[in-house]
Amino acid sequence: MIFSRRDTLKLSSLLPAAATMPTAAWSAPAKAPAPVALHWLEGAPHLDLGQTLGVAWPRGTLPRNAGFAVQANGGAIPAQSWVTATWPDGSIKWTAHALPIPQGPAPDGLQVIPAARPAAPVERVTVEQTNTGARVACGGVVWDFANSGQALIRSASIGGKPVLGPLTLVGAMAEGPDGPRTPFTGTVTRLTVEQSGPIRAVIKVEGLHRPDAKATLPFTLRFYAYAGAQHLRIVHSFIYDGLPEHDAIAGLGLSAAVPMHDAPHDRHIRLATDGALFAEAVRPLTGLRRDPGVAFRHAQTHGQPVPPLAQMSAAVRDKLQYIPTWSDFRLEQSSAHGYTIEKRTEAGHAWVGSQEGGRAPGLAYVGGASGGAAIARRWFWETYPSALAVDHAASDTATLTAWLWSPQAAPMDMRPWRGVNGMEGYDAQNAGLDITYEDYEPGWDSATGIARTAELTLWACAATPANEAIVAMAQANAAAPRLMADPAALHEAQVFGDWSLPDRSGPNRTAIENQLANLVDFYSGEVDRRSWYGFWNFGDVMHTYDSDRHVWRYDIGGFAWDNSELSPDLWLWTQALRTGASQPWRLAEAMTRHTSEVDTYHMGRFVGLGTRHGVQHWGDSSKQPRVSNAIYRRIYYYLTADERVGDLIADMAESDRTLDHVDIGRKVPGGKAYAGPPGTFEMGFGPSWTAVAGSWLTMWERTGDRQWRDRLVAGMSSIAALKFGWMAGGAPYDPKTHRFSGPGDHIDISHLSAVFGAVEVNAELIQLIDLPAYKKVWVDFCQWFNAPKEEFLAHFGPPFGARNLREAYSRMSAYAARASGSKALMKRAVEEFYSGDQGLGTWDHDPRHTVEGVLEWPQVSTNASAQWGLAAIQMLALAPQELEAVAIPPHHSSAQEPRH
Repeated sequence: MIFSRRDTLKLSSLLPAAATMPTAAWSAPAKAPAPVALHWLEGAPHLDLGQTLGVAWPRGTLPRNAGFAVQANGGAIPAQSWVTATWPDGSIKWTAHALPIPQGPAPDGLQVIPAARPAAPVERVTVEQTNTGARVACGGVVWDFANSGQALIRSASIGGKPVLGPLTLVGAMAEGPDGPRTPFTGTVTRLTVEQSGPIRAVIKVEGLHRPDAKATLPFTLRFYAYAGAQHLRIVHSFIYDGLPEHDAIAGLGLSAAVPMHDAPHDRHIRLATDGALFAEAVRPLTGLRRDPGVAFRHAQTHGQPVPPLAQMSAAVRDKLQYIPTWSDFRLEQSSAHGYTIEKRTEAGHAWVGSQEGGRAPGLAYVGGASGGAAIARRWFWETYPSALAVDHAASDTATLTAWLWSPQAAPMDMRPWRGVNGMEGYDAQNAGLDITYEDYEPGWDSATGIARTAELTLWACAATPANEAIVAMAQANAAAPRLMADPAALHEAQVFGDWSLPDRSGPNRTAIENQLANLVDFYSGEVDRRSWYGFWNFGDVMHTYDSDRHVWRYDIGGFAWDNSELSPDLWLWTQALRTGASQPWRLAEAMTRHTSEVDTYHMGRFVGLGTRHGVQHWGDSSKQPRVSNAIYRRIYYYLTADERVGDLIADMAESDRTLDHVDIGRKVPGGKAYAGPPGTFEMGFGPSWTAVAGSWLTMWERTGDRQWRDRLVAGMSSIAALKFGWMAGGAPYDPKTHRFSGPGDHIDISHLSAVFGAVEVNAELIQLIDLPAYKKVWVDFCQWFNAPKEEFLAHFGPPFGARNLREAYSRMSAYAARASGSKALMKRAVEEFYSGDQGLGTWDHDPRHTVEGVLEWPQVSTNASAQWGLAAIQMLALAPQELEAVAIPPHHSSAQEPRH
């Protein structure tokens, strides 16, 4: 692996020496694992803007100091590699690999070669830290970063000539959605060099959008530079810390100053659209009454400097000063289905409509022969209202801005969507829950503390790129080409619990695989058919369908936005993991960006918790770690080494402590005040403890720090010590010791216990930590949850209690059957899965059909879809032959919504 001394020291601090690891030292195997093939999700792209990907390795096969090389079509290419996780024995579990920008189309036939020396880079990224910031050099561009002040980047220069001036964060805040607006410029408070090359450098910048206000809008920006690139990838995250009734964001963007040295007719504006490129000049030479000559018109429309003016027709040359110059341009994407382009000569004069269209890819350029800059935002139209603006292009310095929230749009309205409506007390709130499925409570529907992340690309250009190059840049930013490790290699590494590669070796398995693919395709289509777009909405899906109105229940309390309810994130990521297909990956990627930010609190009294499903993403009063769940982020983190998601997983590590003042069960009818030991509180094993345990597991893998393993062991061993173990449902929990206490002598089975990642995280914990007593209580829970009533009562006695989600919990029966070797239990698991009880059901054909012009899936809900998908994947892994032993029964579904 290639590391700078700084990177080596940082890695050493994260991964302790083998002597400090909780398991025995590892000895090198005789043979390294085989190379791992990589593939492009949508095929090798014409233009790649930089790749970082993750690869998993089988336990005990590679020591922490192993090297890695990367090949493309049999030839070595430079790569920068580092460890992102280790197994308990200290061997490598996950690595990340960064590749340089290819010269020309992206290469294919890529492989990661373990235990090999990397190829020496031809061109390096270098980072020089200074007292005032850092300078990053790559692709002939020097980027000068600041560690304080208003400039994120002071300048970018090519050959010593500045082509980009200060890059700043800009915006405006309104006093309520209808109040006056106050502009602001962000301030940098900290700069950290996280990686310093030679292939990839990462600069982390932190600060405040509004340092002198109560609503400061804290931000984190990461800038990624890849060897050979003249651009930076940017990941911008901010937290909304305002008061929704008072603080309405009225504009939020990144703005760059661009020096303008060329004559007005040699200054070019480029806006990427869904049609022909918008390509105009500050002073147009086409369409005039007099013709300047074909060479002049061709040069201007192709972004080239015009010939010497002496060669221009005198009829035009002598009157150039009378041709108006256009100073300001803006592209407004006001909805997911329409944009407008306008321009004006200068402030104080009217805007002139230039073009309209549907979905702009989100790139703008300004500059000329002396240099310029381009900026693009990913998911531009999907996260409307967004905009691109070029201002003052006729002056000495133009301003190029990518607006994440357009100042032309109405300010963000973060206020609650509803009033109290007589629901001041718990009794009325429970009655409301019973009718609208929304868990409402005054004051608990606040957006204060949620976040949002955007991805952008910023180019420094020595001259105006060719039109086809601009189009390729816009497409590459919008599509974000992605490399993924071969699913077969990931499966061989035995990561992420029980899943299998696609299996169509029998008719039933073929039907299940087809339904898995069809269900992803249905949701992918629903995103567009139902326009699940917008700044705060994109990435989420709806919870439940209304077949009477032929719409999803967008306006009915807890049936609206899904907010990770019953693990759609995990279903989509597991399907992407096993198939390597782009459709589940892209759905899951957008969902991870949304749910980990918008549906989760990052500061304030709910920090570390997420919000249950509702009409607004933050509106429901049930705040729980089941939504902020690190289990939903882990697969994306390890497949991409995404630093932002890594931060969010780490932030969840202390979320258990928030439950000491956020009582999840406070409204349970007939409930009693908690009377456990001081400093403790009641905590459910699933979904609460397992959600937090997912963060501890990831932190243990990432750092090797024993404290995270100790927390896991404390919880596991104390659950195992209870009389009924997992079947007790929960117990008093001490956040200081991370242990449960009490006798655990009452069975309290909840249908929600294992549908928020508990099945998956327990499969990993049992694989990694040898605690037979914990494995036993988990297997017992898996065996008895779906047990027939008469069997349960014969074994435990009354009460039996309510059951739900029988179809979904079939995979737990299968897990217990595999653990015990019981053929009868495995037969029961297959029957449960095919039953369709409280689920989606398994079809032997594609059930999608059109009703009154609307494409529908019968009795669909995201709860049922996600849990059927996870059950199907795990049944294929645990009971592949048994699934073929019986015919898929005629389809029926008794889908019903789980209650809490």
